[in-house]
Amino acid sequence: MFSKEESRKIRQEFWTSFGKSFPKKWLLYNTKIKDMSFKFSFDRKKAFVSLDIEDDRLEKRIELWEKINSLKTILTRDFINDLVFDDSFILENGKEISRVYIVLHNVSVHNKNTWQETMEFFNKNMTLFEAFFWEYEDFLKS
Repeated sequence: MFSKEESRKIRQEFWTSFGKSFPKKWLLYNTKIKDMSFKFSFDRKKAFVSLDIEDDRLEKRIELWEKINSLKTILTRDFINDLVFDDSFILENGKEISRVYIVLHNVSVHNKNTWQETMEFFNKNMTLFEAFFWEYEDFLKS
């Protein structure tokens, strides 16, 4: 087990290493679509790349979710085929969002032996998510 401080340092080391291994300016929060963002997550059991819709106005979240869902076949056929579509994902803080994501199991931010696999997973899947976004940006923004 690691102390909070040790865990924080390990996480910081991972993200620094990822940035050096894959130096790229990721899209992440710069979608220019209110409350829609891409995220990397890595904890003690899994890693995932996601597209999150966090709009507190349910009708706006549903509207954007329906656009994403209408592109589901294209997204899973042409970009990332192992995606999970969850229109009602509950975050640790209890907030409900809509999320499309892909998971890599059996990796841990505390196990440096899984870092390279996780970095490659992040790079590959975020690159594909971004390609999808750039291809359908106008539709998503309309």
